[in-house]
Amino acid sequence: MSQQDLTADMLTRIRNAVRNHAKTVRCLNNKLNRGVAKVLVEEGFVQSFNVIDDGRQGFIDVKLKYGSRGEQVINSIKRISKPGRRVYSNVSDLPRPLQGLGIAIVSTSSGIMSDRVCREKQVGGEVVALVN
Repeated sequence: MSQQDLTADMLTRIRNAVRNHAKTVRCLNNKLNRGVAKVLVEEGFVQSFNVIDDGRQGFIDVKLKYGSRGEQVINSIKRISKPGRRVYSNVSDLPRPLQGLGIAIVSTSSGIMSDRVCREKQVGGEVVALVN
């Protein structure tokens, strides 16, 4: 079966896995999903990710992170820019989820990065998702 929006599928898999307190989740591999996973690791929302090559497209195994008492680190994860409606933002208009406690994942000409890094580098782009 053909998937149209692999990033929305990845975010939904992570959302469902966090809700079920799973340790890992397997997502389909592509460049945007690898970038999203890298940003989630850098910002401390997931522990790690591993790319698995199966001879075709491959998979990404994301190891989820929970608090010391088992509480969720990711409370919500939402896709903003969709294939039917792209959402672009310059650096001054980037969203700041929960007044800086969450992150916005932004696809820029310099790669995929969080809103904090975008503000440091003074670059805007397509707002992919909001995580808090």
